[in-house]
Amino acid sequence: MKIHRIKLKIEFCDAVLNGEKTFEIRKDDRCYQKGDRIRFVPVLGGPYLEFPHGDEKVSHPVADREYEITYVLHGYGLQEGYAALAIKEVTND
Repeated sequence: MKIHRIKLKIEFCDAVLNGEKTFEIRKDDRCYQKGDRIRFVPVLGGPYLEFPHGDEKVSHPVADREYEITYVLHGYGLQEGYAALAIKEVTND
């Protein structure tokens, strides 16, 4: 299991935090796998570049949460080299 720190534009942070947005479409340059974890780094605008280049980090509660990748989809209308990641918040039940 890997933990990926990836940027998330501030405009999507609330939707991820409240569970409305349960997926991410990402360039699959990190070999995302089911069971891997994601820690989001909220940022203002700009293109997605490798952290820490580019975007300005901002404060948002989503940064304090961890999300598990529950499914990875390739193909089926996605551009080659991209993946759709199903995510769910990791909770300590």
